[in-house]
Amino acid sequence: MSRTEGQLKTADGTCPVSIFRPDRGGGPWPAVLFYMDGFGPRPGLFQMGERMAAHGYYVLLPDLFYRLGPYQTPPFDVFADPVKRQHWVGTYIASANQANVMRDTRAFLDFLSGQPDVKQPRVGTTGYCMGGGLSLSAAAFFPDRVVAAASYHGGRLATDAPDSPHLLAPKMTGARIYVAGAVEDASFTDEAKRKLEDALTRAGVDHTVVTYEGAYHGWVPPDSPVHHPEAAERHWATLFELWDGALKKA
Repeated sequence: MSRTEGQLKTADGTCPVSIFRPDRGGGPWPAVLFYMDGFGPRPGLFQMGERMAAHGYYVLLPDLFYRLGPYQTPPFDVFADPVKRQHWVGTYIASANQANVMRDTRAFLDFLSGQPDVKQPRVGTTGYCMGGGLSLSAAAFFPDRVVAAASYHGGRLATDAPDSPHLLAPKMTGARIYVAGAVEDASFTDEAKRKLEDALTRAGVDHTVVTYEGAYHGWVPPDSPVHHPEAAERHWATLFELWDGALKKA
């Protein structure tokens, strides 16, 4: 697969993006939005984008930290240092909040609408860690476009915050939702999983909320120190089943 770099104009500036296309056939292909984790775009995520494209998808991976200008992707041990962790979370991850990224997502969807090699209008989404909540939020903010949304080891999906994704469940009824949580994850506890499950059930959303036993927060990206090969393969199987059912077979 080939990766193409681009720059998209948003309401707040210019967002660097990576685009991955299948290397067979001329399209059009169904499109998916890939919401990054809290470390930013890097070779590990590019590898994931290539695998999505190899399965027949046009993939858009935006750099959601663009508001802060050029930066270096931090090492994974940044979270082991309380001072560095607080800076990264309070500066970079805070800049990719729901309001900002949903405003960006309008620009991402407008871009996809203008691509001749993209099937219109349905899209799928997936997100990891920080991106998990953004993926689910997109299904609520853009119900006319997002028909399948996944979250893997996503954090803060059901909290007391006013922008908690679980509060958006009544607006997700047009999408299929798949959520896979990690074990021993303080950002998405068993109680939070039940809270999300209850909200989706009450809203009548077609959904699955599961925990991948033995897999810890961050298990999917191949460069993650807690990468779990078996759980990552289960992720690929469930992600493609979700997307294929909504975007290829519909």
